Amino acid sequence: MKSADSVAANIAAWTRRNAEYTDPSAARAWASTELSWGKAGVPEAELDVLGDVSGLDIVELGCGTAFGTARLARLGARVVGVDPTPAQLETARRMQAETGIEFPLVEAPGEAVPLPDASFDLVISEHGAAAWADPERWLPEAYRLLRPGGRLVFLHTSPLAYCCFPAVGQITEQLQRPYFGLDAVVWPGDDGVEYQLTHAEWISLLRETGFLVERLIELQATESAVTHEYYNDVPVEWARQWPEEEIWVASKP
Repeated sequence: MKSADSVAANIAAWTRRNAEYTDPSAARAWASTELSWGKAGVPEAELDVLGDVSGLDIVELGCGTAFGTARLARLGARVVGVDPTPAQLETARRMQAETGIEFPLVEAPGEAVPLPDASFDLVISEHGAAAWADPERWLPEAYRLLRPGGRLVFLHTSPLAYCCFPAVGQITEQLQRPYFGLDAVVWPGDDGVEYQLTHAEWISLLRETGFLVERLIELQATESAVTHEYYNDVPVEWARQWPEEEIWVASKP
C-alpha cells in the first residue's frame, strides 16, 4: 500500500488514536515546556539536536495535536503545524484556544504540503510523517520546503525495533522478521500503514533527494525513564539495551 491509499488508512487510524489517547492527554502534553525526544523523553539539552530555535521558521510534518510545535513556539520559533487528520488538528485548535499559543495549522499529508518552496529553516518530524508518510514522497517535500542551509530533523522507530516486533504483542529480544524489505508495514488488527527503510536505504534516499546526512542518533532510554503509558509495546528495559527510536539530521546545501 502506497501514498494515497496509506494516507486514508492513516487518517482513520489516527482519528481512532486521537479519541483513545492523544485528545485526552493533550492538556498534559501542551503544559510541558521541556523539549525532549522519543517515548523515553531524552532531553534536548543532552542531545543538542536543534540548538537555538529562536527566530527560526519551522514546520512540523505530522504534528498530531501539535504539542511539540507549541513547545518550539514558546522558544521563539515561528512555527507551522501540518497534519492530515482533522480530529488531531481539532484537538490542536482547542489547545491553542485554551493556552493562547497560536500558530498556523495546515491539514495535509507529508507527501503533499501546500506551502511555498524555501519557506523554512527547519523541517521537523517526530514520528508523524517520518513514520506514516511515504519516504519517497515526503523527503522531497521536506527538501522543497527548506531554504538553502536549512535542516531536516526526524525521529522514528529504528529498523532494529521493527525487526524485533512480533505480529502481535510486545517487542522481543529475538529477530521476528527480515531486515531487508521492510517498506510499508501493516500490523495485524491495525488500520494504519507505517513506512520503514534499512539504514543504507535511508542514507541513499536522503542523498538522492539532495540532503547531506549530518547525524544519526540512536536513542537509549535513561535510568529515570519509564515505559510509556499508552505506547507500551516496548518496555523501558528493552529500550535501555537497544535503540527503539532514532533521530536523523540532514541539511540542504
